[in-house]
Amino acid sequence: MKSEDRSGEVKIGLECHAQLLTRSKLFCPCSTDYQNSEPNTHVCPTCLGLPGALPVVNEQAIKYGVKVALALGCEVQPVTTFYRKNYFYPDLPRGFQITQYDFPIALNGLVKIENKKVRIRRVHLEEDPGRLVYKGTIETAKYSLVDYNRSGIPLVEIVTEPDLRSPKEARVFLGKLRSVLGYLGVFDSDLEGALRVDANVSVAGGERAEVKNISSYKGVERALSFEITRQRNLLRRGLGVVQETRHYDEARGITVSMRTKEFEHDYRYFPEPDLVPIRISGLVAGLRAEIPELPDEKKKRFVSQYSVTQEHANSLTFDKSVADFYEEVVSKMPKTEAVAGSSAAVAGSSAAWVATWVADVLKGELNYRGISMREASKLISAGDFVTVLKLLKEGVVTERGATEILREMLDRGGKPKEIVKKKGLASLGSAETEKAVFEVLGEEQNAGAVADYKLGKKEALNFLVGQVLKKTRGRAEPKKINELLKLELQKK
Repeated sequence: MKSEDRSGEVKIGLECHAQLLTRSKLFCPCSTDYQNSEPNTHVCPTCLGLPGALPVVNEQAIKYGVKVALALGCEVQPVTTFYRKNYFYPDLPRGFQITQYDFPIALNGLVKIENKKVRIRRVHLEEDPGRLVYKGTIETAKYSLVDYNRSGIPLVEIVTEPDLRSPKEARVFLGKLRSVLGYLGVFDSDLEGALRVDANVSVAGGERAEVKNISSYKGVERALSFEITRQRNLLRRGLGVVQETRHYDEARGITVSMRTKEFEHDYRYFPEPDLVPIRISGLVAGLRAEIPELPDEKKKRFVSQYSVTQEHANSLTFDKSVADFYEEVVSKMPKTEAVAGSSAAVAGSSAAWVATWVADVLKGELNYRGISMREASKLISAGDFVTVLKLLKEGVVTERGATEILREMLDRGGKPKEIVKKKGLASLGSAETEKAVFEVLGEEQNAGAVADYKLGKKEALNFLVGQVLKKTRGRAEPKKINELLKLELQKK
């Protein structure tokens, strides 16, 4: 039996830092709502590390940390303790970070992604340092400024085992983690820097490197791809890969060396003398009861309850706000299954049809505009969305017209029926559609397509349908256009 060739194997472990949605910081009463504030305005002696200032633990942050651990299938520990992690950096005013070490909130969890299981080593809480602002890039800046507004913000750190084998798997894992945290209501992915990642990556034959502070889960895939290529190139040339800490320069898409990698003993961990151990075993039962239906459970229910496809279930349940919007729309839809004058694309059950419009059409428009469902819900209510679908079902507008209504609402607001009148989106009657078909067939520039269709080239019909839609500005029903074109072409 041949031994497995593991040359070139990649191992990736992630340290994911998610900002918790508490009103105040982890050890002081300063507000966490600092996103649009002037630098160094949300600070106090405690989060600035001034002599004599003592920390007091935020109880809500502890509860959020336990909920995260439970949702990730971790073993919540009976007692948790805070430690001092000692190192010098300008954004760390005390000269140490209050974090957790030997006694974290939880150990040994598991997250399933696609056909893979990713083990969670530990879940713990820690305070965020401040933020360095560079004039230019980290390599070219002549100086940096420090904003301590972020200092003391509560973070939950989720550390994985090195079970990931590719940048794509890392991106998928982070997407799943982001989804779970959003469902718990402890995390807001729309906040800048709400999820930051340190990635430990190694290629067989070399030491591992840690890529620090990747500011977006999408950037992780790019950072890891570069780092893996860099390490493989070094090994290919017979050069060693040293254990070090590297910075990901997002603007250039590269990693640059920051310092030789520290080891745990370099941080001189010791228990935080100003904070006592916290017994959290009594919180578990109550917090477990607060865990909502999570993405995997909701996905299965959508497939069974609404008869949606697996693909649509994945799309609808990734973001809780999208899932909630979809279910509200379904609950408001008429119970009739008939879709007047609809094409095959909108056939089937009402709930499955709604899934197509939310997952494919609405989410597509949101992605194009770079806005979230929460932002969009201020412009399009579930009731307004139902009205658009009713107009389509009743044949008042075509699919293209319904899409145009949604676009108008997202871009400029307004109500569906008002937009139909203002933009003239009402579907054309049979007589007007027939007139447009006759005009298209009679136009000289379309003679080639007519001849091609008569020679058996079926794709020519799609071209002619497009010409009619163009002439009618999308107000004619494609199915009706097809029928009329075929009827008239048979006469020629």
